[in-house]
Amino acid sequence: RGLDPKRQDTAGDKPENFWEKAELETFFSYLAPAQEPEKYTRFRVLAFGGLRRGECLALTWNDIDFTAGTIRVNKTLTQGVKGHQIVQAPKTKKGRRTVPMDPATMAALKRWRLRQMQKYMALGINTNQPDQLVFATRFNTHKYLNQPEKWLKQIEDAHNTQHRITVHGFRHSHASALFAAGATIKEVQERLGHEDVQTTLNVYTHVTKNQNQEAVEKLTAYLGF
Repeated sequence: RGLDPKRQDTAGDKPENFWEKAELETFFSYLAPAQEPEKYTRFRVLAFGGLRRGECLALTWNDIDFTAGTIRVNKTLTQGVKGHQIVQAPKTKKGRRTVPMDPATMAALKRWRLRQMQKYMALGINTNQPDQLVFATRFNTHKYLNQPEKWLKQIEDAHNTQHRITVHGFRHSHASALFAAGATIKEVQERLGHEDVQTTLNVYTHVTKNQNQEAVEKLTAYLGF
């Protein structure tokens, strides 16, 4: 029986929703940490922490442990009734996690903390409190969930980026980098907060393509005939 052309799988024709290492480096070269500390820090947390957009926007400074170099994920910003944004606990137990971070991202967070305090002090808003949002509006409230996408699109448009990804693509990129660096499926599952390991396998199978090719090259080099 012939296939319905409207139902044919075209996923293979779509660009992958992740960036390789070189593409991530290019993206961050477009951001100026000193001039745009919040924007730089936000995308740094997404790319190097693998957080979901809602998890990132729900972060408070009480979740950031500068001594241990970690980010605690224990809540998420989501769309509620009639479009109202609400903060709620992660959907699954695995979603609650503590994510070890790299020193450069923690340093960016520390710089942004200082700049944020200065920025809001000028507006007469006290941010020197543990439950202060890491990323907030000028009124010190939660940002809209679609705001990171707008920032990303502006950057991609400004630099005529050909291979574009979504904000969630930073999470895919993070997983891809973990696998490429040699992390196990279990390690990636724990870091990303996937309840079911099958989710990890299903979403990030693209990495195995490169690994399989590398395996063949290693085999050829080893056998040598």
